[in-house]
Amino acid sequence: MSINFELIKRCSRTGARRGKLLTGHGAVDTPAFMPVGTQGTVKGITTGELAELDTAMILANSYHLYLRPGVEVIARAGGLHRLMNWSGGILTDSGGFQIFSLGGLRKVEEGGVVFTSHIDGSTHYLTPERVIRIQNLLGSDIAMVLDHFLPYRSPHDEVKRAVERTGHWAQRSLSSHLRRDQALFGIVQGGVYQDLRNLSAEGLVELDFPGYAVGGLSVGEPKELMYEILGGTVPLLPSEKPRYLMGVGSPDALLEGSRLGIDLFDCVLPTRIARNGRVMTSRGYLNVRNAVYATDMGPLDEECGCPVCRQYTRAYLRHLFNAREILGLRLTTYHNLYYLSRLMHEIREAIREDRFAQYYSLMKPKLTQFYGGAEECRN
Repeated sequence: MSINFELIKRCSRTGARRGKLLTGHGAVDTPAFMPVGTQGTVKGITTGELAELDTAMILANSYHLYLRPGVEVIARAGGLHRLMNWSGGILTDSGGFQIFSLGGLRKVEEGGVVFTSHIDGSTHYLTPERVIRIQNLLGSDIAMVLDHFLPYRSPHDEVKRAVERTGHWAQRSLSSHLRRDQALFGIVQGGVYQDLRNLSAEGLVELDFPGYAVGGLSVGEPKELMYEILGGTVPLLPSEKPRYLMGVGSPDALLEGSRLGIDLFDCVLPTRIARNGRVMTSRGYLNVRNAVYATDMGPLDEECGCPVCRQYTRAYLRHLFNAREILGLRLTTYHNLYYLSRLMHEIREAIREDRFAQYYSLMKPKLTQFYGGAEECRN
């Protein structure tokens, strides 16, 4: 079994839809948010706790796992699921974001990418075919093609060349993909140029991937521009196949992406900010390290029912961070993931009951006010 995607309900007034993605490691009710476990762990939280949070699928990064602990170790363990002790779904990113983010540590060629390891300085040449072999060995439920995207404000002609390269790499990736129990997704690129998004999507749809991602967004462009490009791109993708928006996870963006018809999201945002004492609440961000909370015996969020809010006070959490106790960041991580899990559950229920348009109208102003600022969500 690879994957099977079933569309269960479409919103009658927006592009939002509810579905069920069936994998070899269980079902994912969509739209869904995937916590990021770049190096085979969602930082600060156990796989048992992820299950408590109704997490159905997580994201891991094949480039980082290839460097450490190495695919041989993971293969010997019986695959990434067994190594992590995780029974849910796993999606592995290909390393395309590292092409974007590593700057002087990589060189892009038509054949592939030369990386200099940020760990020990060793040199590695990763081709689309090799990236697929790595993900085959990892045994993820969904693998991603190697893609190439450029920073926001890159010239049109440079982005066009990256789009063409991504298309060529997608063909090579598809030809080398061997695991029948693993789905391979294509990635639509094109920056903020809608004509290039159209070109990228057209070529990828012809290749008939089992699912499609929209990449190269949330990399510095204004959110309204991101939504505009996303709104022009999603209709180009097959409605019967899952759609994944890469690297986006602020609450307002999850709501907007769901309205436009996205099924899967991922982002490091909730876990990254939690490690700095910043949490998501029904009234926006709260930094528990602030002095005002030194004697505050209230919960992080009075409207939240998570174990952290039921059992611990702001004063105690502030103390944990000031004392540099690991428990503090673990508790804020749990809370943030709970917040997003509850939000996605509400979105799915609103779609199921065909009241998403009303829910969107109610939540959009609030979430935009609290979370509408620019967020760097990529890992």
